[in-house]
Amino acid sequence: MTRKAAADHGLTDAANLDLALVGNCTFAALIDRFARVVWCCMPRFDGDPVFHALLDSGNGLGRDGSFGVELENLARSEQAYDHGTAVLRTRLYDADGNGVEVTDFAPRFFVRDRIFRPAQLVRRVRPLNGRVRVRFVVRPRVDWGSRTPESARGSNHIRFAAAWGGLRLTTNAPLTYVIDETWFSLGGPVSFLLGPDETLSGGIEETASEFEVYTGAHWRQWTRRLGLPYEWQDAVIRAAITLKLCQFEETGAIVAAVTTSIPEAPGSQRNWDYRYCWLRDAFFVVRALNGLSEVSTMESYMHWLFNVIRGAQDGHVQPLYGIGLERELTESIVPGVSGYRGMGPVRVGNQAWEHSQHDVYGNIVLGAAQAFHDRRLFRRADVQDFAALEAVGDCAWRLHDQPDAGMWELRTRAAVHTSSALMCWAACDRLAKIAVALGLRARAAEWSARARLIRARILEAAWSRKRGAFAQTFRGDDLDASVLLMAEVGFIDPRDPRFVGTVDALEAALGDGPFMRRYEVPDDFGRPETAFNVCAFWRIDALARIGRAQQAREIFEAMLASRNHVGLLSEDIAPGTGEAWGNFPQTYSMVGIVTGALRLSQPWDVVV
Repeated sequence: MTRKAAADHGLTDAANLDLALVGNCTFAALIDRFARVVWCCMPRFDGDPVFHALLDSGNGLGRDGSFGVELENLARSEQAYDHGTAVLRTRLYDADGNGVEVTDFAPRFFVRDRIFRPAQLVRRVRPLNGRVRVRFVVRPRVDWGSRTPESARGSNHIRFAAAWGGLRLTTNAPLTYVIDETWFSLGGPVSFLLGPDETLSGGIEETASEFEVYTGAHWRQWTRRLGLPYEWQDAVIRAAITLKLCQFEETGAIVAAVTTSIPEAPGSQRNWDYRYCWLRDAFFVVRALNGLSEVSTMESYMHWLFNVIRGAQDGHVQPLYGIGLERELTESIVPGVSGYRGMGPVRVGNQAWEHSQHDVYGNIVLGAAQAFHDRRLFRRADVQDFAALEAVGDCAWRLHDQPDAGMWELRTRAAVHTSSALMCWAACDRLAKIAVALGLRARAAEWSARARLIRARILEAAWSRKRGAFAQTFRGDDLDASVLLMAEVGFIDPRDPRFVGTVDALEAALGDGPFMRRYEVPDDFGRPETAFNVCAFWRIDALARIGRAQQAREIFEAMLASRNHVGLLSEDIAPGTGEAWGNFPQTYSMVGIVTGALRLSQPWDVVV
């Protein structure tokens, strides 16, 4: 098929974010509409990419650094998840309507009361009808795409050398055809299992089939236990599964996204590595899943979070850590990789670990608070945990009116950010409530007094008479969407005229149809060009709280329409084109789908 013919059928070699996520809370892979694995880090989210084609696509999505299933005379494709699961099916058809189905998943299920979640990708391919010719293109790379790994052929497998112990691709497809990338007629189903260099104990097709059945059943059971809103259930289910897939369950950490260096806007240089755990983002993920009655994610995250807290010196906590509690996430640029659509640089690590971002203290306490109150948990937080949190609260109290980089991680200037002070207030406020639950009256009084003082300070210093709104910084006049969180965390009555005026001012200054930018002033890289998806969801929540539910619903529906073909959102969106930008899938954005639906849906007892 020629390039023009491919374009006429909607097929293109240009990289885009029409991607589906598969994973199992150990690693993740991104698969495009045409069954190409274009991004996959193993053995964990922040590892060296085995397949990196997405970030070396300056000349289009080539075959190097990808795992493709190709159909001769490809004309069109279809792609969808099995309902309520993380099992993906891609169907490829030729011009005569003959086709193959590719099923992708990562095994995840319970065996002997333990979760089985190997760093293993399973791909199953079967002919749908007619006589089809296919070829398999398996071209892993190591050292960030700089070299092809050494390989060795076995009886039914190919072994690839890798720094973490090696990869093994086990298959019942003709191995010679796989190695030589030969076109051949697919007479029946074949399977591929790519993972650790370990011998498969059972038959290839039998194992792949069992893993698919068990994995699908596991996810359907997980989904079945969710406390869903009445409306938008499919969107919420997909968002919830995606959020769960972003947890590194071995430690409990939650990554902000599974990619690095997808630019926030074309050619902007705003290319960051999000494969780490930001305490801010993780709190919002935990809260969203808690809202669906899924508390296991919170329980796992609490183990990781309290390790962070107890390892902190004098209560100081970084904004982010590695998923294995790594502290130093030194940022560097990968040479020789062109970047997404050639828009480098490709970064590994994130300088933000060195920042002072004072909102982190509130996000820690907010993330942990439910563990002191929820009687469903296997282990509720106790007085010792409270003592550890108080050290965090002391930092919030001490720093609530001090300059920092803010939640948007400005790299070249500091100020007293309203959103940071707000979260410091939240830390003190929630510590007071926890102390009440624990019967610690004196501590409750102390934290309540601190919360009152911070609140008074914010109301006085953050209010801009010029703008008739709460501003981005103390004594400033510039606007920032993050102040919409004031109502969400209970700082102010949403019907308060000051908050209503803030919503109006933000819509006028930062709104672009249903979308919303983060802030209005230029930052280290100039004026932001794209809208930040989570800000639109904060706007939705604020509108609903102040009584503009219909407007909120219209914006929410527009945001759902902005998702890709399998229901996923990235970090940013270009208002003029609707094109997705930024790291993918972004947990912040997927959280907004859950919280928006919970806020806006009609209650079950009204409609059933």
